[in-house]
Amino acid sequence: MKIYQLYRQQPLNVTPEQAWEFLSSPYHLNEVTPDFFNVEIISQVPNSIYAGLMISYRMRAVFGIPMAWLSEVSHCQIPQRFIYEQRIGPFKFLSHEVRLTETDGGVILEDILFYAMPLGWFGELTHTLLIGSKLQRIFDTRRDYLQDKWG
Repeated sequence: MKIYQLYRQQPLNVTPEQAWEFLSSPYHLNEVTPDFFNVEIISQVPNSIYAGLMISYRMRAVFGIPMAWLSEVSHCQIPQRFIYEQRIGPFKFLSHEVRLTETDGGVILEDILFYAMPLGWFGELTHTLLIGSKLQRIFDTRRDYLQDKWG
């Protein structure tokens, strides 16, 4: 099984608390992602996330096909970092850490994504032809949105 990693870093002119409030809310997912990544939150989500929180989604990220996704916030250190991990969904494994480091002018946002594809060689081929570029596009769109908001 091949483990992929996607790493992004972006300076933002915002306080850690403002960045945390926005980035830790799953209700902003559709604002910061491309149109093809349509997410509907199914479960109740509190105003503030916490370790152990399970969030259920329905999304249409590939060819408009609806799929279920269940994630768990596995780590939460307000306002420095949170990690959510896929429990049910399209990947064999997925872990996404969002880290905020305070600087003199704002924060450095880091995204650290580890994931593995299901279905052996077919999953690897799908990653090469489709999934890898879609993930890059998702993070490109978020980068551009955040740059416009807090650049």
